[in-house]
Amino acid sequence: MVDYKATSKNGEVGLGAERQGGYRRQVEFYQWLLRGRGLEVSDRARFVYANGIRDGGAFDDVLRFRTRLIPYDGDASCVEPTLGDVADCLASEHAPGPSPNCAFCDYVSKASAVG
Repeated sequence: MVDYKATSKNGEVGLGAERQGGYRRQVEFYQWLLRGRGLEVSDRARFVYANGIRDGGAFDDVLRFRTRLIPYDGDASCVEPTLGDVADCLASEHAPGPSPNCAFCDYVSKASAVG
């Protein structure tokens, strides 16, 4: 399993940031899907991660990148329980309450209070 990601940021790219948890879960979901199709898929995935070079030079319709290959050992064991939770939520008569750890829920709560 190989996934391609591109960004433009100062410093090295990696998978350690909290916001990149979605990248890791995405690869694990792909692994689960392919295994469900009967394919033999390694737990070891790789990210081809391209980081745009910001050197202050002229753009001239040319983008340059530093590309890094990052290995990642996926664990798709959470996919089926998560899909079950999603199905239960969708079948529920009531929407779930806001999560205290969700910035979007906090925004909606505050916006609703203003009115």
